[in-house]
Amino acid sequence: MNDRLKFAAFGGGLVLLFGAALGIGALVGDPAEPAPGHGTGLQATQEGYTLSDVAAPTEPRTPGTLRFRITGPDGAPVTRYTDLHERDLHLIVVRSDATEYRHVHPVRDDTGTWSIDWQWAQPGTYRIFADSRPATAPDELVLSRTVTVAGATADRPLPPVSRTTTVDGYQVRLDGDLSTGGGEVGFTVTRDGRPVTDLQPYLGAYGHLVALRGNDLSYLHVHPEGEVGSTPAGPRVAFHAQAPSAGAFRLYLDFAHGGAVHTAEFTTEAVAGQQNGQHDNEHNGQHGGGHQ
Repeated sequence: MNDRLKFAAFGGGLVLLFGAALGIGALVGDPAEPAPGHGTGLQATQEGYTLSDVAAPTEPRTPGTLRFRITGPDGAPVTRYTDLHERDLHLIVVRSDATEYRHVHPVRDDTGTWSIDWQWAQPGTYRIFADSRPATAPDELVLSRTVTVAGATADRPLPPVSRTTTVDGYQVRLDGDLSTGGGEVGFTVTRDGRPVTDLQPYLGAYGHLVALRGNDLSYLHVHPEGEVGSTPAGPRVAFHAQAPSAGAFRLYLDFAHGGAVHTAEFTTEAVAGQQNGQHDNEHNGQHGGGHQ
């Protein structure tokens, strides 16, 4: 598998919930039918593995626990995984309007149940990605579901396209464009006008990037070119990414500095183009393949 890129999207078939047994309420959204495609994360089941038993608080601002399991082709919960970027599983959660983004790492017990303390900040429909590689799976999997939190809400439009943003006192600049032909996308981190040259390793890298497509929340999850120790620790972090299609994307850059993880968010327009960035309509609609 390409160790730079994972294209995945949300969707899935029917799964059973055990929220009532847990006493915390269950959340689930089931698309009318499974999305097509193999290994693209468009479904809750892939290669016989299923994201199931999802349960969480049903109300916003109510502390509780988010729980789920991944079951194997034999129907039993998976209890052994292959390490992916220093973790057995990465959980990415975002609301349907691309707000409330979180990238977290639950804990697994001996029964194969994953759990993490959880509180929804806002009502709405959320999408969750469970990114992992079960020890017996042929490759990395992205399994996804939608969940609903009670309450009135209205989706917000994507913020305007911008190449600069500020988070926690850091200024981050985006250079390069997402393209259907693939190419480099870079971010430069500064603080108080000075370049940050001592970024800290986070999950074995100096940065992690998720790009959610605006119209359906399909996503790219990429890690930077080079490795910790062999590339500079800032101020620039470069990625190689290939967009599945042209159009609006929301970018989330995770980087570590000062003992904390910070998330810089951007809106950008992916272009139909070749690797050199020139427009090429023949590449429009091309789909990608793997996460990192």
